[in-house]
Amino acid sequence: MSVMVGLLVIVAALVIRQSAPSQPLSGVGRASDGDSFRLGDSRVRLIGLDAPELDQTCPAPDGPDWACGRAARTALAGLLAKGPVTCRAEGRDRYGRFLARCTIANTDLGAEMVRQGMAVSAGDYWTEHLAARAQALGIWSAGFDLPASWRRQVPDEGLDAR
Repeated sequence: MSVMVGLLVIVAALVIRQSAPSQPLSGVGRASDGDSFRLGDSRVRLIGLDAPELDQTCPAPDGPDWACGRAARTALAGLLAKGPVTCRAEGRDRYGRFLARCTIANTDLGAEMVRQGMAVSAGDYWTEHLAARAQALGIWSAGFDLPASWRRQVPDEGLDAR
């Protein structure tokens, strides 16, 4: 019986560790890449979208490849510079980052990144995804590898751990 209680305590501790905080996360954000950033000591991954990886390049419509991953980080940094961010975490990923939906001045960061064509839908933001594609914005200006496909082609170096 004591072994069973011990196992339950361990499982409960793991569940609590992986759960979202009871209070919203808020503060000044610092972009890590196009879909993750730091809030103080906390790492946050926006959910519902997928942005190019920091080292990912994309073909330009009439020229050399461009650093679309760095451009996505710059776009997120620009949004984060507009003021304090508030996030509602929905859990954590395998890297310990909070998985969250975040806003600045009532602007949903995920929706805005997809709207600008600097990220694709990964379950949410389909309206923004389709509009950015139709307008050939950002990564939609030419063909590109979906970020998930690009990650599968590159050796795992903790790309998602930023």
